[in-house]
Amino acid sequence: MISVEEARTLLMDLVSPLETEDVPLSEANGRVLAQDAVARRMQPPFSASAMDGYAMKAAEVELHAMFKVIGESAAGHRFEGRVGAGQAVRIFTGAPVPDDADFVVIQEDISRSGDLITITDQPSQTHNIRPAGGDFDVGSSISAPRQLTPSDIALLAAMNIPNVTVTRRPDIALISTGDELVMPGDDPGPDQIIASNTFGLKAMLEAAGARARILPIARDTESSLRMAFSLAEGADLAITIGGASVGDHDLVGKVAADLGLERAFYKVAMRPGKPLMAGRLNSGAMVGLPGNPVSAMVCGALFIAPMVRAMLGLGTQPAAPIEATLAASVEKNGPRQHYMRARVDGDRLTAFDNQDSSLLTVLAEANALLIRLPHDPARTAGETVQYLPL
Repeated sequence: MISVEEARTLLMDLVSPLETEDVPLSEANGRVLAQDAVARRMQPPFSASAMDGYAMKAAEVELHAMFKVIGESAAGHRFEGRVGAGQAVRIFTGAPVPDDADFVVIQEDISRSGDLITITDQPSQTHNIRPAGGDFDVGSSISAPRQLTPSDIALLAAMNIPNVTVTRRPDIALISTGDELVMPGDDPGPDQIIASNTFGLKAMLEAAGARARILPIARDTESSLRMAFSLAEGADLAITIGGASVGDHDLVGKVAADLGLERAFYKVAMRPGKPLMAGRLNSGAMVGLPGNPVSAMVCGALFIAPMVRAMLGLGTQPAAPIEATLAASVEKNGPRQHYMRARVDGDRLTAFDNQDSSLLTVLAEANALLIRLPHDPARTAGETVQYLPL
């Protein structure tokens, strides 16, 4: 068996950043920016009023001063003239500030009679003007790589960028294996269970930025597994779930080897997830995950999601553990690195008592994995521990 760190390094060696493509901005949310995006205009593109009020010369702004209103400036409809001495322009939020005006008195500080206004309350020291280019200028950029968020999309739109260059989504083929499995919604026989791992992994990997496709369940025969691998041909990563151990019905390793798998490793010193296999198959990577639901999902979080990030060009460094205070004692750990399902509330962490790798209810309640190093001694409440968020 190899260590978790060794497994992670070998898995990262199986993948590399994918090629890029251009997509419309409307389809770019969640995609990874692969090329710096450069602003084609400044924001705001003109000096704009930050408030509803009256634009005038700052030197003339004082309590009880009177002005003649000579026009109006609204969003999309600027006042074309100039503001002279003793003059003001009615202005609305977001509207261009007229030439020669450099102060906006808010409407609450003004009384108006016809075309005459009087400053009736002491104006603030703030000019209430957003300067041209105050947010960003022509040539400002959003740096790659970066997984784009809705806020990024809004910024890119304001920069007048209609298309962006992103990394292609990794194509991942998911293959559940086993005679005992049926798809959700099917009518299982008395000895069958529902294929849950595939759907959890699909959700996890698509949230990470991949495109995951669920292939038909491969039965416990070499011919069925060969068919499944043929359907996965061309994928950047093929993932099998179950059948990677050494039982009489665990055929994934043999069939993959027959098809040309260059195996990188088999078995990792960790709990849950020891029977983990990986290598290179044809032009893509292949990972064989254990069949226990929690084992598959934990391995997905620890290994597969980071592989997706690497293919998207987001780097190969693992997520940094977070520290918390242990709320209840935990027993000493054995020889394998243990990722215990846990719940973090504030800065306090509680590990679940039952860590059976088949219990999806416990996984659904967990929001963290408590990291226990090999042979870690018993820990008492109040000690500082490290965890990975789920």
